[in-house]
Amino acid sequence: MSPSFGRGAMTNSWSDLQNAEVFLIAGSNCAENHPIAMKWINRAKEKGAKMIVVDPRFTRTASKADLFAQIRPGTDIAYLGAIINYIIENQLYDRNYVLNYTNALLKVAKDYKFEDGVFSGYDAKSRKYAVTSWGYQLGSDNKPLKADSLEDPDSVFSKLKTHYSRYTFETAEKITGIPAVKIKQIADTFCEGKPGTILYALGMTQHTTGTQGIRAYAVIQLLLGNIGKAGGGINALRGEPNVQGSTDMANLFNNLPGYLPHPINTDQSIRDYQVRNGSVQEKPLVALLKAWFGEHARKDNDFAFSYLPKINPSVNASMVKLFEMMDKGQFKLAFNFGSNSLVSIPNRQLVRSALTKLDMLVVSDLFEVETAQFWREPGVKPADINTEVIMFPAAFVYEKDGTLTNSSRWIQWKNAALKPLGEAKPDLEILDSLFKRIRKLYDGSTDAKDAPILNARWDYGEEASALKVLQELNGYDETNGKLTQSLADYLKASVGTVSTGCWIYAGVTGNGNLAARRKNSDSTGLGLYKDWSFAWPGNIRILYNRASCDEKGQPVDDKRKLIWWDAANNVWSGNDGPDVVDKTKGPDTPEGKQSFRMNPEGAGRLFAANYMSGLPVVPSADGLPAIGVRPAGLCVDGPMPEFYEPTESPTDNLLHPKVSKSPVALILSSSPEIQKMGKANDFPHVLTTYGVVEHFCAGGITRNIPWLNELMPEPFAELSKNLAQKIGIKEGDMVEVSSARGKVTVRALVTDRLQTYKVNGKETETIGMPWSWGFASLSPGPSTNELTIAALDPGAGTPEYKVCLVNVRRA
Repeated sequence: MSPSFGRGAMTNSWSDLQNAEVFLIAGSNCAENHPIAMKWINRAKEKGAKMIVVDPRFTRTASKADLFAQIRPGTDIAYLGAIINYIIENQLYDRNYVLNYTNALLKVAKDYKFEDGVFSGYDAKSRKYAVTSWGYQLGSDNKPLKADSLEDPDSVFSKLKTHYSRYTFETAEKITGIPAVKIKQIADTFCEGKPGTILYALGMTQHTTGTQGIRAYAVIQLLLGNIGKAGGGINALRGEPNVQGSTDMANLFNNLPGYLPHPINTDQSIRDYQVRNGSVQEKPLVALLKAWFGEHARKDNDFAFSYLPKINPSVNASMVKLFEMMDKGQFKLAFNFGSNSLVSIPNRQLVRSALTKLDMLVVSDLFEVETAQFWREPGVKPADINTEVIMFPAAFVYEKDGTLTNSSRWIQWKNAALKPLGEAKPDLEILDSLFKRIRKLYDGSTDAKDAPILNARWDYGEEASALKVLQELNGYDETNGKLTQSLADYLKASVGTVSTGCWIYAGVTGNGNLAARRKNSDSTGLGLYKDWSFAWPGNIRILYNRASCDEKGQPVDDKRKLIWWDAANNVWSGNDGPDVVDKTKGPDTPEGKQSFRMNPEGAGRLFAANYMSGLPVVPSADGLPAIGVRPAGLCVDGPMPEFYEPTESPTDNLLHPKVSKSPVALILSSSPEIQKMGKANDFPHVLTTYGVVEHFCAGGITRNIPWLNELMPEPFAELSKNLAQKIGIKEGDMVEVSSARGKVTVRALVTDRLQTYKVNGKETETIGMPWSWGFASLSPGPSTNELTIAALDPGAGTPEYKVCLVNVRRA
């Protein structure tokens, strides 16, 4: 995928938002859920910036917008595709940027096709794509062939133009419910403001097409030349203070720390791993193995590669899928740290059933959340449940040392302010104590499967130190035991001579704890604040900033200078850390031309092609598979974003009715008695879920705070006045909201914030419901995820929380 360094990281930063001339905020209610974002947005607005908000509801964020559009949930790709078409047809793209900093001129493979809603390579039996036809035409040097012009029918640009020619404003209106004239207004407003930035949150990602929706943002921003520039970029507003840190540390099942691909079951050696993932991944993988296993990771034992578990790539083992496996008896023990899964996972019936199949459940949390007492839920018979539940009381954020990595990629250190109450302990102490006790049980074992436990480098101190953990992430020079000074030093080191627990964090403690820096001066006036904490990678504040310069290496925006080529000193210099391959390679060199160095083409990817750079032309003499340098990030559901209807939808897909929904979406179906599917005849309305400012996520903390419960005492169903009048509902009435999977009874909120809209000529309603309640706490209430569907994005594994079909009636 491109442009995205990490899964959902900001390309820019919170404070950089002040540099934007226009904002497109879609799938985010940042005024309530990310108020720090609004602080910087307001600064930009004071300087004349325009703000566009696209949302199913008129939110507090929308109330500050210059332009608001109400959209049917799950249809964003339709209006975004229309904007892409408009940009191309009216030549509103930044031609110089597109030619020099994207893959627009590269020729797509001759056997690539898109017909009737399906890309080439689709296997209907496995419901997966083979991606070989999504590649480039290659020359004799195994490099992509380049077209002479954008008009070449084989060029990426021409494929893009053809693909989106179907997306007119009028078609997008019929799909989304946004009037065509307003979609054009959005397009004109965003294209006229340079630089423009796009902000999104869970409203965009929690769909079966979530990944492709963000890719559509990338296409727009690359066409307009908004990536790599102050005030530009694509900025994910992460939902919690350390969500970015959690994904950096391999929160996702198919990654290792630092976004390294996880080994799969056919990888017998590091060489096999490199064949799939390129030679570029050798050093970070070996450095990670050295961090984890120290002197037990040696060249003669393949750096202990055999110690790593290997995943089956055919199994999407994301969180919801794990509960399906749990329900089928695949697990005996589950550790549930900081997740109130019985409230937060769709659909709840699956989670409730799965937990009863365990021998033991261990929950670590501040309160005895619903998940910890699932056996107490009304209607459940504890006598029928054999699961043993153990509760670890956890310390709160103020009661422990450590770092929080925010959306801006800023790693920020904090010290404990208070001692934990009672028996509560910090997560690090719990895990450290648990591992040490487990290892003691294995003392003396000679069984090969126990070697990773016995040989782990576990040296965080008698009392585990969070700083020592951060130093491990930074990494060491293994030849002398000293901390690695910088990312550059890590990159220069020979394979096997350096360790790092997360290579993108290299340099964070190399010269003291840079995460603890708090200098708030900023001489640039651009909101870079380079001496406040430490940003990964290498303290670069705006990713891909080489693209902020012209071909000669000079800034294209005199008001927002980030970096430049200093010809006198033959070095890249500037206000920000240069995001370049080599600071000594000038703009006239192949390295100095690369604006997106993490992509194999060195360019932004309008078309996410299957490609590995550096593959040798001549086969190896030993007959072993060749190793390239850098592979391309791929989307498993297509090389370009395509609109598909949600899993449950009130209508068919206008663009290709025979393939209405994503052909590769993961729809959990092994438990049909739980995972039932609804039809529009029975469930005519669209449900979307959201958070409220008073309660945080699954409410495990906030529903135990009395004054927050006073402000927001119960869940509700938000209905348009039109729908309420049709079914005879008044403000405050109790209503039953039902889906094919369950039903809940809540109070009705009759509002102007939702309006009736037309989908393909038919009046359609959206019902909005917050999801932060469960049966426990000081403020119990029905769980909205009783209604939602366990349908997942095929790449990210994100559930489609934001769309399902429901009915509503007076209770």
